[in-house]
Amino acid sequence: MTFLLIASISSVFSNRMSSEIITSWLGNINEANLYLNIIQSQNHYLVGKDVVVEKLPVQSIIFQLATNIKPKDVRSLLGNELPGFFAYENHIYFASQGTDDVTLSHESAPPMEVLLKEREIAQEQINQYKENHNETAPPSERTMEEELVYIYHSHSYESFLPLLKDATIPVEAISNNPEVNVIAVGNMLKKELKNKGINANHDMTNVTKELHARGWKASQAYQYSREGLQEVLATNNEVKYVIDIHRDSARKEHTTAIINGKSYAKVMFVVGESHKDYKKNMEFATKLDNAMEAKYPGISRKIWPKNKSQGNGVYGQDLSNKSILLEVGGVDNNLEELHNTIKAFAEVYSEILWKEKDAGAF
Repeated sequence: MTFLLIASISSVFSNRMSSEIITSWLGNINEANLYLNIIQSQNHYLVGKDVVVEKLPVQSIIFQLATNIKPKDVRSLLGNELPGFFAYENHIYFASQGTDDVTLSHESAPPMEVLLKEREIAQEQINQYKENHNETAPPSERTMEEELVYIYHSHSYESFLPLLKDATIPVEAISNNPEVNVIAVGNMLKKELKNKGINANHDMTNVTKELHARGWKASQAYQYSREGLQEVLATNNEVKYVIDIHRDSARKEHTTAIINGKSYAKVMFVVGESHKDYKKNMEFATKLDNAMEAKYPGISRKIWPKNKSQGNGVYGQDLSNKSILLEVGGVDNNLEELHNTIKAFAEVYSEILWKEKDAGAF
């Protein structure tokens, strides 16, 4: 008995007793069943004789606490032994068809020398896009005076293969040219929101250049962008909504949707779970995702909650409860597909903002 007691205690305290793990364990408990079990343990008649109360998985929870092994998940046997294998704990909210653990992208910061290398852009693609979209949209019927939205790019270097000459593989989809990287997507969004009467502040900082100047690694990009976000929120009390725009590393078959005969770059929402108020961001991302799917079925890949074992885990979202990390398309999407998606996103996003303003949310 002494040996078993010592073994149990040492096992429990040797595990990764992080808030994410504890939250995961507690998530297996149904609050209603917990309440009914407590009542029933004192007086069976208070619950009702015809009410079936599921027993709490006490033994399973204790076993997981002691061993970090999930009895019904054989993958957990390897989780403690193989470095990085805890990626199997990914959970996806509202995944669309074709989205699963296999198609998930993973954060992997390129070396600085790769980020600094410049590639020749496909100028004909840029010119064709500008020629097709040089029209001026009619003015919005009403306009918000406030500068409500802040758009920025933690990974401003993320680009798209069709916009780079002779680039064919995902690792080559990198450029510091704002005409072909995600800054161009941010410009599209700022313009489309303006057409809807919503003003946005768009940060076009070349993050690669700033990281290099500080002697920082690419993996410190979120630390750098957090500084800028903190400064904006501290100096501009009008900003209520925050969007960090990225592009995914997945290939075209996973990041493209055909809706009513038109090609769209799929979107994905990433929500950082490693802070206490993440549920507010999840609620906002869910509202956006539902609205996008209602108007453009198939345009969203998923909402992906990520903790610190899967990446940064916060993404600056602890600074604003209306903050989202938006992945727009993947390495193979072109400007036309990105434009179609941004126009759809701006339509839905602006509707939500106008409804919240009319409801007195700000």
